[in-house]
Amino acid sequence: MNPIKVGLLGVGNVGSGTFNVLQRNQEEIRRRAGRGIEITMVSARNTERARARTGGSVQVVADPFEVVNNPDIDIVVELIGGYDLAKQLVLQAIANGKHVVTANKALLAVHGNEIFAAAQEKGVMVAFEAAVAGGIPIIKALREGLTANRIEWLAGIINGTTNFILSEMRDKGLDFGTALKQAQELGYAEADPTFDIEGVDAAHKVTIMSAIAFGIPVQFDKAYVEGISKLDAIDIRYAEQLGYRIKLLGIAKRAVVNGTEGIELRVHPTLIPSKRLIANVEGAMNAVLVQGDAIGATMYYGKGAGAEPTASAVIADLVDITRLATADPEHRVPHLAFQPNEMTDIEILPMSEVTTSYYLRMHVADRPGVLADLTRILADATISIDAMLQKEPAENESHTDIIMLTHQTQEKNVEAAILKMEALPSVVGSVTKIRLENLS
Repeated sequence: MNPIKVGLLGVGNVGSGTFNVLQRNQEEIRRRAGRGIEITMVSARNTERARARTGGSVQVVADPFEVVNNPDIDIVVELIGGYDLAKQLVLQAIANGKHVVTANKALLAVHGNEIFAAAQEKGVMVAFEAAVAGGIPIIKALREGLTANRIEWLAGIINGTTNFILSEMRDKGLDFGTALKQAQELGYAEADPTFDIEGVDAAHKVTIMSAIAFGIPVQFDKAYVEGISKLDAIDIRYAEQLGYRIKLLGIAKRAVVNGTEGIELRVHPTLIPSKRLIANVEGAMNAVLVQGDAIGATMYYGKGAGAEPTASAVIADLVDITRLATADPEHRVPHLAFQPNEMTDIEILPMSEVTTSYYLRMHVADRPGVLADLTRILADATISIDAMLQKEPAENESHTDIIMLTHQTQEKNVEAAILKMEALPSVVGSVTKIRLENLS
């Protein structure tokens, strides 16, 4: 049987990693796929560097449309990133009847519905294991391995840059700015780290996972996104004293509000009990915890980025497509796990309707009655306190910190209580609020 011919768009770290792993493990991959898989054409802006990275063994072109329009190419691998050009190339490849593999989470989170509909109409596959959590096969687990389950919720550390920064802040007591600079020096963070540190990258990924977990359209525009740039090192220390660690989590969860089912879709710093496995995921590693009704909790852990870990996922997609290329399109695994005509448009809840627990830190005057005032405000808002920590004021200081952990309540209740707390003359500055999830 003739080999499957692959066109590669982009020969950066992941592109060259894909080429190298495919070359190195070619025989093993052929035995698994049932036929050979060969990269025969590559597009790159820097054609000289692309030729050097591929050893001159493939055709190299500067125009990516030459690849997607080449009738000899069976599968297009899109690794250039971004929204506009990548979308044009992917849709053109689909229109030409080619299968697509992409690692582009931003593209799928924003334009996935259009891309999957086009692929469905044309009878081709779009595979995207590498778009979420690098080499961890979380997409395959959600789409196939857990298919018997009603997924209740998932929570993931799905951005290695922010996890590295938070690990350094906790381990070494660094402030955010210093930890970020260290991450940039080590190559974990980009020169412009906004997408990572403000939670956008994690939101792209959890949006994709939510669609597969719950059978809903991708809806990135409805996700709540909060990063770690405003996180204070003192809160990491207080959390530790209370038995928690702070991680940037992407969370997707079924919820019922006023008798109607909705979906929580959110990214934000989160306190997690330190005894949980996911709380002990350190450095640039990724992990996703999934709760299914039949299996209970399962966790998927590994490298969420890097040339060869991500290449591992890209090539796994190439093998899947090679195995299924001749199958009846109606009998392939659906892109988002559920049959396209069985997708449901459950409402994504606004953050004000989300129910969780909270960490609240107040800097207050050290005098009688202050704690009573604070607890009265929480009681009036029907918010109960789970734990409290009151620090002794430093020498010659007249103010101190009070930290409270609440039981579960709606976000809007906490926001209303915080406004009243901040209006008290005994409270200095803003009240710090960080959400808390027990993940049990």
